[in-house]
Amino acid sequence: MTETVDTAPPVHAPHPRIVTRPLLFRFVSLLGASTSFYLLLSVVPGYAAAHSGPGGGRGAAGLATAALMLASVAGELATPALVRRLGYRTVLAAGLVLLGAPALVLTASTALWWTVTVCLLRGVGFAFTVVAGGALTAALVPAERRGEGLALVGVVGGVPSLLALPLGVWLAAHAGCTTVALIAGATPLAAVLSVPGLPDRIGARSAQGIGLAQALRTGRLARPALVFSATALAAGVAVTFLPLAVPAAGTGLVTVALFVQPAATTAARWLAGRHGDRHGPARLVLPGLLLACGGTLLMAATGMPVLVVLAVLLFGTGFGIAQNATLTLMYSRVSAADYGTVSAMWNFAYDAGMGVGALGFGRLAGLTGYPWAFAATAAIMLGALFPALTPTSTEAPLQ
Repeated sequence: MTETVDTAPPVHAPHPRIVTRPLLFRFVSLLGASTSFYLLLSVVPGYAAAHSGPGGGRGAAGLATAALMLASVAGELATPALVRRLGYRTVLAAGLVLLGAPALVLTASTALWWTVTVCLLRGVGFAFTVVAGGALTAALVPAERRGEGLALVGVVGGVPSLLALPLGVWLAAHAGCTTVALIAGATPLAAVLSVPGLPDRIGARSAQGIGLAQALRTGRLARPALVFSATALAAGVAVTFLPLAVPAAGTGLVTVALFVQPAATTAARWLAGRHGDRHGPARLVLPGLLLACGGTLLMAATGMPVLVVLAVLLFGTGFGIAQNATLTLMYSRVSAADYGTVSAMWNFAYDAGMGVGALGFGRLAGLTGYPWAFAATAAIMLGALFPALTPTSTEAPLQ
């Protein structure tokens, strides 16, 4: 009797696809919102300054940017509750409209109060799109490939920051602010057409979901957010003060550095996502923080532009790793119904870190000079070592 041996290869479960039809619709809303935001980000402060009268330029420009960011933070804090009540599609569509419609009428008046009002409305709209849209993104990506999926979405969302920001300034100089405002208004309004292709609810609609206040008190969510906020601290410093800190002779290399940083961040975010899906995102949090700290410390070599480029390469790599690892980790620790809360918390950590970093560094550099201020910033960032090192394996899952 002959024994038959089954030599057929084992059957593996199919690798889940990242890019699906709903995610493609999400890409449309993401590109519409990001393009609108970055087109006007540097144009509006210049527009406000140009029409503020003698001596009021810096104050008017600062007020316009402050209004945008403050409204964004307020909107981020309010969005989870609105989503629970109204659903994701309604909030995302409202955000796109609030980004687009005010932009269309930006140049209808040169009065500062008008410009500030436009910035306030657009700030709230942008907050709605990043929080509601971010939660939808997490739900549309397969859980076993979440890190890679979030990295892909980060690349899509990062393209406007690389292209639309300088394009807006160029268009304003060559075609006028009205042209930029009309384009910035039309792109998110056109993207509203993609919203019906997205799901309206994520998970069960339940009153048991965690709120933002509870999430801020929950260590397994607050710790990754705190680590990420520490890295964002230096991001605000780099984009604001690096061009001022490096001597005029190094202007060309600083331009290169300011391109290298977001490019390194995007690449690192992608690689961190792929690695995190295979080995877990938690083990990447500490390396991301340490690389970001090392890059910030190296920025103290302001008299050596080549080292400054290396510094932003290190920082950008650490920042990208921290972005992906912390966000993926936080999403993995809640149910789908609470993705909106996590999205709001993470974006709040981002904006708050950048804002506090830029504001505090300016005051510190006035007392110590730029090199010591960069070194002090790196030391402050190391304060996040404890939450980065704290184990979480024994904590019960959030419900």
